[in-house]
Amino acid sequence: MSAPADTLQGVFDRTFADLRQGRDAFTPQLTAQEVGRITSLSTGIARVSGLPGVGSDELVTFGDGVFGIAFNVDEDEIGVVLLGEYWHLQAGDAVERTGRVMDVGVGEGLLGRVIDPLGRPLDGAGPVVASARLPIERPAPPIMDRAPVTVPLQTGLKVVDALIPVGRGQRELILGDRQTGKTAIAIDTILNQRGKDVLCVYCAIGQRASAVAKVVATLQEQGAMEYCVVVLTEGNDPPGLTYIAPYAATSIAEYFMAQGRDLLMVYDDLTHHARAYRELSLLLRRPPGREAFPGDIFYIHSRLLERATRLRPECGGGSLTALPIIETEAQNISAYIPTNLISITDGQIYLSPSLFELGVLPAVDVGKSVSRVGGKAQRAAYRAVAGDLKLAYAQFEELETFARFGARLDEDTRKVIEHGRRIRASLRQSEFSPVALSVQITVLLALVEGLFDPVPMDRMAEAERAVRTAGREMPDDVCARLDSDDSLSDADRAMILALARAALEGLAAQPGPTGERA
Repeated sequence: MSAPADTLQGVFDRTFADLRQGRDAFTPQLTAQEVGRITSLSTGIARVSGLPGVGSDELVTFGDGVFGIAFNVDEDEIGVVLLGEYWHLQAGDAVERTGRVMDVGVGEGLLGRVIDPLGRPLDGAGPVVASARLPIERPAPPIMDRAPVTVPLQTGLKVVDALIPVGRGQRELILGDRQTGKTAIAIDTILNQRGKDVLCVYCAIGQRASAVAKVVATLQEQGAMEYCVVVLTEGNDPPGLTYIAPYAATSIAEYFMAQGRDLLMVYDDLTHHARAYRELSLLLRRPPGREAFPGDIFYIHSRLLERATRLRPECGGGSLTALPIIETEAQNISAYIPTNLISITDGQIYLSPSLFELGVLPAVDVGKSVSRVGGKAQRAAYRAVAGDLKLAYAQFEELETFARFGARLDEDTRKVIEHGRRIRASLRQSEFSPVALSVQITVLLALVEGLFDPVPMDRMAEAERAVRTAGREMPDDVCARLDSDDSLSDADRAMILALARAALEGLAAQPGPTGERA
C-alpha cells in the first residue's frame, strides 16, 4: 500500500510547488478606474457626476447590464442616454466607464435574425453569432471612393420602376400620411430582391410590436428572411434605443457592403427617430428650435443617410441603397422633418391619401414624386419603353382635372384622357406581388403602343393580367438581353408586341358595359 501513497504524496507536492511558483511569479498591478454616481434620473436620461475623463458618445455601464451613452459632457456632470430598462436604477448607484464607443455585432450570422440595436436576439432562435463588432457611428465614405449610380434596384412595382426609378446606392424617400401604404412599398421591394444577390436590412424604429410581427411573418412566408436582417425597437422601448437603432442597422449593412455586396436598407420610420431625439434633447435641456426639435436634427439624419452610396470597384464595388420612410400630417410635405429629408435624399415617392381612398394602389402621386437619378438607373431596354410614359401620364392628370368641370372635349383630348386612364389602370398592383423586369417591359410596351386603348375600362384588369402572363412566357435569352445594358432591338420589340397582341386578341372585340369609372 506504500507505493500508491507515495504516488499521491508526490502529486500533492508537485501541485503545491506549482502553486507556490505561480504565487511568487504574480505581481499585482494597480490600475486607476473612474467610478461616478447617478445624481438624478428622468425618462431615459441619467445625470452622472464623478467621471471627469469621459468622452462624448462614450459607452458607460451601470454595473447590472444597463448601458448608456454620454451625450452631454459638461464641466461638473454628464447627461447619459440610457439604453435599457432603468426602473431599478436610483440616485447614488455606481457608473463606470468602458473606454469605448457604442458598437454592434456584425457578420453572416445575423442573416435571418430579428435583433434589437444592442444585438440581442428577439426571435427566440438562440444567441446571435457575430464575427466582428463595428461602431454604430462611422464616417460616410469619402467622395473619391464613390461611383455613379447606374445599376437599377428593381422594386417590382411598375409605377416606381417606370416613373420613379431607384438605383443601387441611391437614397429614395418614401413619404405620405398614415395608412397610405408606405411600408408596403418597402416590403414589396425587399421581396423583389430574391435571387438578385441583394441583402436587405429592415429597421423598425419605435413601431408597434403587432405591426412588426406582421412584417416579419410576411418576410418568412415569402422566403425573404434568409437574406434579411430585422433590427427592431418597439414603441415602449427607451428613447435611447430608438435613437441608436438606425445607426446600428446601418453598421450591420456596411459590413456586407465592405465585402462588395449590394444592400437595401429600409428605415421605418424616421418620424419616430426624430421624435425620440427631440425627447432626449429636451430632457437634456438642449435649446429647442423649430417645432421644438433641436437645431442639429438635420445633421443627425444627414450623417445617417450619407452612409448610403455605391463604392468604386477599387474600393470593393458594394452598394447601400437607403429607403427612409417619413410620415406626414394632413399631406403637409412642407413640415420641418419632411423638408429636411427631401433635401438630404436623391428623390421622393409621395403617397396620396386621395388615390388610396379611390383604390389606386400603390397610391403613388406621380406629380409630386421624383427620382433625381432618373433614367440613369434604368436598363437601356426599359428606358426605351418608359421614356415618354411619365409625360403622357402627367398630361392625362392635368386634362382629367380640366375635364371634371364639364367642358366639351375634342377628339384628341378625349383620346389622351382614355389612354391615361389605361395607364393608371395598368400601373395598379396588389400588395406582395412584385413583377419581373421582362413582364414589366411587356406591359409598358403594350401601353406605349396603344394596345390597351381598344380594351374597355371594366376589362383592363383582366387584360393586364393576360399581358403579364404572356410576358412570363418570354424566352430566357430575350429576358437576359432585357436585363443587360443592351438596347432594345427591333426584333425583340416586335416579338414582345406580338406576345402582347396575342394576349389581348379576344378582349378588345368584346366590349363590356358602357359605365366607365374615371
